[in-house]
Amino acid sequence: MHTAGGRPRPPTIHDVAREAGVSRGTVSRVLNGGRNVSTAARDAVEAAILRTGYVVNRHARSLITGRSDSVGFLLTEPQERFFEDPNFNVLLRGCTEALAAHDVPLLLMIAGTEAERRRITRYITAGHVDGVLLVSSHSGDPVAVRLREAGVPLVACGKPIGQGTKVSYVAAADRDGAREMVQYLLSLGRRRVGTVTGPLDTPGGVERLAGYREVLAEAGLGADDRLIANGDYSRASGEAAAERLLAEAPDLDAVFVASDLMAQGVLAALQRAGRRVPEDVAVGGFDDSPAALATQPPMTTIRQPWGRISAEMVRVLLAQIGGEDPAAVILPTELVHRASA
Repeated sequence: MHTAGGRPRPPTIHDVAREAGVSRGTVSRVLNGGRNVSTAARDAVEAAILRTGYVVNRHARSLITGRSDSVGFLLTEPQERFFEDPNFNVLLRGCTEALAAHDVPLLLMIAGTEAERRRITRYITAGHVDGVLLVSSHSGDPVAVRLREAGVPLVACGKPIGQGTKVSYVAAADRDGAREMVQYLLSLGRRRVGTVTGPLDTPGGVERLAGYREVLAEAGLGADDRLIANGDYSRASGEAAAERLLAEAPDLDAVFVASDLMAQGVLAALQRAGRRVPEDVAVGGFDDSPAALATQPPMTTIRQPWGRISAEMVRVLLAQIGGEDPAAVILPTELVHRASA
């Protein structure tokens, strides 16, 4: 198969049909889901596709189906956060792999400013992707609202604050994970347990702080605002928060940190202050990201099931693209014991 200029010509649907010994219509039905096609014909077409190296012309198919056959991975954070926080890369890789099983490409989109969010929203609502996997959405973030109003299939990572049941989401059990970590720190005999929160306009930040407060209240220790410092999930914010905790509560003997990356910063601040971990201060993180293994000592943490989160986000989104109603999935977390606590 060559063009007039002698260059190899890409195989076409007609080549597949000839190779498989079936009609072009049969090949088309196989490519569009296999309805009303016998098992023998489908097997013959799939074998012919492999032999010829045929690749679906997505542009041509989109003209027929009205779909782009692609999905957007939208991160509403500044670009530098994508490269700093390992959770985003783990989630992106998992979603890419889950979509690959359906032969659907994933487009990475980063919108850290209002101008970028407006531009990307226009791109998405113009039909360039069939649906969106939304990551790190803050309360008041207009992207989810705009996409939902435009009828774009959407699945958020984490329960969107203030969106009720109108937006599909997949989340780890943030509050339960925080409770388990704080209960564990108390079981070690620690009584001045501080916390470094995530952003309090995100579901993880809100839920993990709530779990921390609940366990302390149940233990009769009450709330002490000097033991609570806010962070933004970055390493630098964890370090600054730990410095505030040490200044306001020098008798601190444990810290629950709402992300492993922030926990790296906490360890740096404790080391600089001459506090031994875990002898003087026990430290527990959240995520079980690669950052947890990069600390010294290695981080005791709460594991989020990133593989399942990715797979469920893709499953729920594809179902929604196919016409199903919004859905919510909450997955359990797990305490992982290492040397920091």
